[in-house]
Amino acid sequence: MPEKTVDPKYTPPENRFFDIHPPVFWPAAILSITFITITLVVGAPMKEVFSAIQGWISDNFGWFFIISVNIYLFFMLYLAFSKYGNIRLGGKNAVPEFGRISWFAMLFSAGMGIGILFWSVAEPVFHFMDPPSGEGATLETASLAMKTTFLHWGLHPWGIYAMVGLALAFFSYNRKLPLAIRSVFYPLLGEKVHGIWGDAIDVLAVLATLFGLATSLGFGVQQVNAGLGHLFGVTVSTNVQVLLIGAITLAVSASVASGLDRGVKRLSELNLNLGALLLLFILIFGPTVFILDAVIQSTGAYLDNFFEISFWTESYEQTDWQNSWTVFYWSWWISWSPFVGMFIARISKGRTIREFVLSVLIIPTMLTFLWVTAFGGSAILLELKGIADIYGPVKENVAISIYELLEHFPFSLVANLAAIMLVISFFITSSDSGSLVVDAFTSGGKLTSPVTQRIFWAVLQGVMAAVLLLGGGLTALQTAAIITGLPFAGILLIMGYSLKQGLEKEYEKDALRKQEIERESYQDIVKKLMQEKDQ
Repeated sequence: MPEKTVDPKYTPPENRFFDIHPPVFWPAAILSITFITITLVVGAPMKEVFSAIQGWISDNFGWFFIISVNIYLFFMLYLAFSKYGNIRLGGKNAVPEFGRISWFAMLFSAGMGIGILFWSVAEPVFHFMDPPSGEGATLETASLAMKTTFLHWGLHPWGIYAMVGLALAFFSYNRKLPLAIRSVFYPLLGEKVHGIWGDAIDVLAVLATLFGLATSLGFGVQQVNAGLGHLFGVTVSTNVQVLLIGAITLAVSASVASGLDRGVKRLSELNLNLGALLLLFILIFGPTVFILDAVIQSTGAYLDNFFEISFWTESYEQTDWQNSWTVFYWSWWISWSPFVGMFIARISKGRTIREFVLSVLIIPTMLTFLWVTAFGGSAILLELKGIADIYGPVKENVAISIYELLEHFPFSLVANLAAIMLVISFFITSSDSGSLVVDAFTSGGKLTSPVTQRIFWAVLQGVMAAVLLLGGGLTALQTAAIITGLPFAGILLIMGYSLKQGLEKEYEKDALRKQEIERESYQDIVKKLMQEKDQ
């Protein structure tokens, strides 16, 4: 495989404000702006359009999302425990750029972030009161609610991220190809990855990333608005949320300008520290023993029923419960995967494949399970004991869920302020790292580019999130993720096959190198013995 650092058809321009790869940058920018314009012009009726699209894709392709996500996860586990597990990203002498704590912090912040704050209380409560099957608000439903939430936030999403991140890291660091989605398909397309096929793949990756990020940013700003309304009486409305997006995007631009080492790294560590304090607060002032019991029991239930819930498609129930939950989540995680995968790849040089896969799968999953149990499990316990009605307010406004829960603990004002700060910090981190990733896609795989260019993508993400809120709120956000997730799910399946081909060649190359070293060592020993004999 040739050693290339950038796309051979890419010629750096002299403009110090933009350093783009035109065949990717312009189609992605034009398609995004066209979508924004149409949504604004059509206005309110777009909500019905989004709803119809979401329903059609979910009804007809839900099975495809479910089987695909399982394939990604099992393929990653196979690689971790296979002969490829000892391959080091960047070569045998590569050294990790970040320490483990910083690495774990950035993994968790980029992979879940806003979503886990938005849904960690709301989702378990929804499943508890309105389960996919059976009667709600029972002990059996409580267990079902937790293992269903674990399904959506556990090993499967991280399997998606691990595959994209591993593929990007391997072909970039070990094969010296551009850090772009197109590079992953080199074993299948050869030099065509530098032509129209590669451009089309990268354009789709950019669009998937933008829509996935816009979905998360839309959730985040709804939650910030809900928190400010809950604490200070600020009006909860789409107009206020659009203004908040504008204000937070300014902060994102400042973070983007500071780069990966300073901006994203520091914010990721802030997220981890602030999130740890909020989690510690719940563990100390909440039902501590219950949380510890519940996380163990729920993890056991999740693992015990893993295959059943992972492959469930409602085929006999003939319902559409999964459309708004499992199918949405799988498409959302898939649409996020170019962004999270690229980000994980950029921070994971020097890790072995086994270390990479197992760390990406297990560490964030364990933290997520503890978080979801602490917040969502506590909310269910309050409902079971009749202490609080969490479901009522949450049904009216999902974004208010975490604030409603915190009201039932001491120092609720401080805790709610911390939650708002954490949402804002996650918002900035996601948009910041997302801008860096999209910029890499649209600049020919370059790791650095002008600040102006990165700010352009940060602003466009904010505008897209605002337009989706104006064009249909939560339904529009979910539909955006599903639309881009569908085609990219197929691309990821092909990506897995291409990665396997690349790893096989790498393994064969390493085996030949090892044989040469052993042969040279043997010859040296023989030569030394002959010299000793002559003496």
